[in-house]
Amino acid sequence: MLVWINGPFGGGRTQSAYEIRRRLPGSVVRDPEHVGFGLHRVLPPALSADFQDLPAWRRSIQEMLDLALTEYEGTVIVPMTVIEPVHFREILGRLRERGHDVRHFALLADRETVLRRPGERGFGRGVRFIAGKGAPLRRERFAVSKLDHCLERLRGQEFAEQVWTDRLTVPQVADRLAASAGLTLTPDTDHALRGRLRRTVIGVRHIRFD
Repeated sequence: MLVWINGPFGGGRTQSAYEIRRRLPGSVVRDPEHVGFGLHRVLPPALSADFQDLPAWRRSIQEMLDLALTEYEGTVIVPMTVIEPVHFREILGRLRERGHDVRHFALLADRETVLRRPGERGFGRGVRFIAGKGAPLRRERFAVSKLDHCLERLRGQEFAEQVWTDRLTVPQVADRLAASAGLTLTPDTDHALRGRLRRTVIGVRHIRFD
């Protein structure tokens, strides 16, 4: 099974993906952004726009996930924002046409909730900002500029199933997704501090300066 977790920056995609992986033996998290950033490094700067607009990125992701789902027995979890219906159908639609079990979820929340979450996940607000300047990382500035459009687009029927996460913890979101996908997670036995520390580490590891 492929579990694709869609949503805006700050919507909880990555945290939810790793929570499912932690509690679902044999599952793996794969991040298509790595392929996109690799393409950016190969192309001249003038051609390094949104990598999702590159047919090479969409084709690569579809082919690699097809291989993973064909050869790997465990669940593959992909936390990735895709809001263009054509791109969505090109990747997920073709995987479904190949006979794969693809479950898609769009994590949504109010705008204020989404903007607040990055600071809550790190060692205070400074982790998500360039040291001492209070300026968001370039990638985060881009994400914030697209937030309203992203939230509006993901409400569309083509991006079902939508899960509103404003009042849900990360473990609760994982439980909701797993139940909908028919997956059985191990019980969440973490105490609050341990869970927060783990999510902080995940957040720090996924800060990117690309």
